[in-house]
Amino acid sequence: MKSGVKRLLGRAGFDIVRSTNNLGGVDDFIPFEATVRAARAAGVSVGDYIDEVMNGTPGATQSTIDELRALGVFAANPNTVLEIGPGSGRYLEKTLKECSPDRYEIYETAAPWADYLVDTFSVVAQPTAGCSLAPTPGGSIDLVQAHKVFNTVTFLCASRYFFEMARVTRPGGRIVFDVMTETCLDPATVSAWATQGGAGHGSYPAAMPRRTCVDLFATLGCSLEASFLAPMGVASTEVLVFGKGA
Repeated sequence: MKSGVKRLLGRAGFDIVRSTNNLGGVDDFIPFEATVRAARAAGVSVGDYIDEVMNGTPGATQSTIDELRALGVFAANPNTVLEIGPGSGRYLEKTLKECSPDRYEIYETAAPWADYLVDTFSVVAQPTAGCSLAPTPGGSIDLVQAHKVFNTVTFLCASRYFFEMARVTRPGGRIVFDVMTETCLDPATVSAWATQGGAGHGSYPAAMPRRTCVDLFATLGCSLEASFLAPMGVASTEVLVFGKGA
């Protein structure tokens, strides 16, 4: 089971896939039942199984959470959290070990994974069309996050989510997401993606200019507080941490 699932992900260098809604051009998916079954057989969480067995990057998710903790993202104990594209819930699970929000909303278009997360972690699954957070009121969320999402969708999809993320975040709240910026795309890395990243995967991996993100969020009242690199596929992605002004 492990080897079969690992081969599925290995062909494309995939880190995580969100949805059977192919708006972003991603056409391979982490199988729900097989992955959960294999993780249980291995005696580890689904998230750790994906890191260790599927991706061959043990501790990758935890390292991102550790960086966010060091930056004080969880220090205020956010009372409301929203996550876009949680997929298997590996970042969700570790976030809940860092804070205890009264409400944790998810926007996940893959129904089996969304149901699993609701049953396992008692989160609130919001209806989603894959580019909007319309069911969430403006200024209602303390921490909005998305991990390994905006590297897998189109520019327009990511941009529409950016506006929505700023809208739903309360003044003083935080916005955390990763994108494949020019920081992650030196010539050697581009060569690695071109030769090892697989073919036929639409927009994955999708690049996004760092300055575009920083400037856009500045117009939306959000300033960049910190950034760091996190492993993804054959290379890395850049995690950006924004704070929304009062």
